Amino acid sequence: MSKTRAGRPPGPAVHGQVIAAFGRQYLVETDEREFLRCVTRGKQGGLVCGDRVVAALTGPGEGVVEAVAPRRSLFQRAAPHRAKPIAANATQVAVVVAGEPSFSEELVYRAIAAAEHEHMHCLVVINKADLVEPTRAAAARLAPLAEAGYPVVALAALEDVAPLRARLKGESTVLVGQSGMGKSTIVNALVPGANIETREISKFLDSGRHTTTHARLYHLAPDTAIVDCPGLQDFGLAHLSRAGIEHGFPELRPFLGACRFSDCSHRSEPGCAIVAAANAGRVHPRRMELLLRILAAEQPAP
Repeated sequence: MSKTRAGRPPGPAVHGQVIAAFGRQYLVETDEREFLRCVTRGKQGGLVCGDRVVAALTGPGEGVVEAVAPRRSLFQRAAPHRAKPIAANATQVAVVVAGEPSFSEELVYRAIAAAEHEHMHCLVVINKADLVEPTRAAAARLAPLAEAGYPVVALAALEDVAPLRARLKGESTVLVGQSGMGKSTIVNALVPGANIETREISKFLDSGRHTTTHARLYHLAPDTAIVDCPGLQDFGLAHLSRAGIEHGFPELRPFLGACRFSDCSHRSEPGCAIVAAANAGRVHPRRMELLLRILAAEQPAP
């Protein structure tokens, strides 16, 4: 029989969900809404926010993870040779942007491609909508995404998050985006008492400062949760194949595999079904431009 460090046998098993990960220590919220500080046995690790676990009690407020349930999804980014998991079992990704500071369209597209790979719902949130002209400019940049069928929701988190709250119901949503876009402000509005520190945006650098150092899951209702994660400055897709990246653009799916050449780069090859679709107006030119940019970065030609 396994024992705790004090030599006592572990206590009864409880079911719960990882709501924060700090290295090899995890904060688990049990199904009875109690919190446990947990570790894993031996060298086992790699748990992320959203993982469903079974833990054995080892002391007041402490436990050891005994089992991890199979994941329904794993939202992650990846650099070559290094995956960076963000959240498990999430059903939706909300990419948060703002008119100020400036945001990267490519990062938005990359995050959506990663979510599409896991069959997750996707939407884009334009925060700081009280800044009228910057918000109008942001909406114009996101118009190709809206045309592709992705909801684009504008709100001012300091005033009212109701437009987003309706989109969260019944979902487990990862809030992702660059630093300075106001994710922490959104979380504070959705979860009173979260007390997430916010900082001023550095206008000199035209980017925000990291205000969250660890991903954190919050339950808004029994069937609704959000995951607030650190601000990102890049979003690698090294874990996706070329086909996986292409599949992250839903309007392309009817044409995938129809090119004359199996290794078509969708640039100048004869018989390219994707280029033909773009020329026929079936793919927005900006979407096409960003697809080719991402493919060139993640799947360079041999």
